[in-house]
Amino acid sequence: MKEGEILPPTIHRLMKGYNKYLRPFFDNGPVTVGMSLDIASIDTISEINMDYTATIFLRQRWTDERLVFEGNKSLSLDGRLVELLWVPDTFIVDSKKSFLHDITVENRLIRIFPNGTVLYALRITTTVACNMDLTKYPMDKQTCTLQLESWGYNINDVMFYWTRGNESVSGLDTLQLAQYTVEDHYTSVSEAVYETGRYPRLVFHFELKRSILYFILETYVPSSLLVVLSWVSFWISLSSVPARICIGVTTVLTMTTLMMGARTSLPNANCFIKAIDVYLGICFSFIFGALIEYAVAHFCTLTHPDAHMLMYGHHLHDMDDEMNGIITTISSHPHRAKRRKEAAVTSPPAPTTTELTVRPPSPSGSEPKSETTPPEPTHWCLTALAMLRKILRVIYCCHVENPHQIDNYSRVTFPLSFVIVNLLYWTYYLYF
Repeated sequence: MKEGEILPPTIHRLMKGYNKYLRPFFDNGPVTVGMSLDIASIDTISEINMDYTATIFLRQRWTDERLVFEGNKSLSLDGRLVELLWVPDTFIVDSKKSFLHDITVENRLIRIFPNGTVLYALRITTTVACNMDLTKYPMDKQTCTLQLESWGYNINDVMFYWTRGNESVSGLDTLQLAQYTVEDHYTSVSEAVYETGRYPRLVFHFELKRSILYFILETYVPSSLLVVLSWVSFWISLSSVPARICIGVTTVLTMTTLMMGARTSLPNANCFIKAIDVYLGICFSFIFGALIEYAVAHFCTLTHPDAHMLMYGHHLHDMDDEMNGIITTISSHPHRAKRRKEAAVTSPPAPTTTELTVRPPSPSGSEPKSETTPPEPTHWCLTALAMLRKILRVIYCCHVENPHQIDNYSRVTFPLSFVIVNLLYWTYYLYF
């Protein structure tokens, strides 16, 4: 049987003489196609492949003067009758893989209005490329696009437009994503320029912000706790070599495992130094520095054989002073007088006046002043020598006489440095 014999009378009249291979207004300018989207779901956003998978309802409207009929009600046709009509050759730019749902039948909708307007709706699942900037991962924001373009008809044949502007896209307000929240979305109209001509293009932009709470619990908190754990060795004696080495090596290996696990879900791109890599590198440096600190302190202990006695020197000196004060208090007065007399006999004589330089008083009655002042060094050799003395004085100040003081310094410098670095890190990546 022929197609015309099985169609309803109204559709049969519309299809009589209808040529689906010719677009509407073939000789009277371009046909305008209005579009709207309904985002049903965004299933996957992959940083490794840099794409996202979404299921959308694509609706297209255009007017075909050949389909005008009398009446005030629209005609809803079976989706399989789309083969009898002209439809726009719309495709999704940057699509890697797409398919039209066909359960239980192909998910298509055709509706014709009395004035010749055609509504054509499709349910499509597509995987679209999205170029991502991961330098601030996981505190990043990504802007992805969904672009619709005509494949064969240029701007002289077809014109695209959004039916309701930014309101043409719906469904994002109620969308629930695993790692992201949709912060903003908007639409735009542009043209694609190729060697074969200029083609109409509609672009839908949406901005995704990553939720950082998961990464704080999964990566940031464990790495920070490992750094704090490495500081426990500062409170362990230098003589406990196995304990301190065990803490240092264990924290280094655990931090290495944590760094490897954080990189498994990310692309191995050499152009991206991510924020999480910077933080893990900082934590690894502090943990490794704690291990090196013990090596330096232990080496200084070996080079100073009596260094282990220095830490008790101040305590012994304080105890001696206290005992001397007690003995002095309980001693008798005659005994103290006798000691004073003996001390006065055995004490060395006072320095004579011959050891001092006696100068006549000044006429004004002020303190005596030196007769001559040494000339200031002006030669460059003397200046360089003075600078060398200052440098050596500074180096001597950094010298640690007691190796046990290295741990005391580390108990303050390591936590303070880690807090300062954290403040700089979070300020930069959150506000710049």
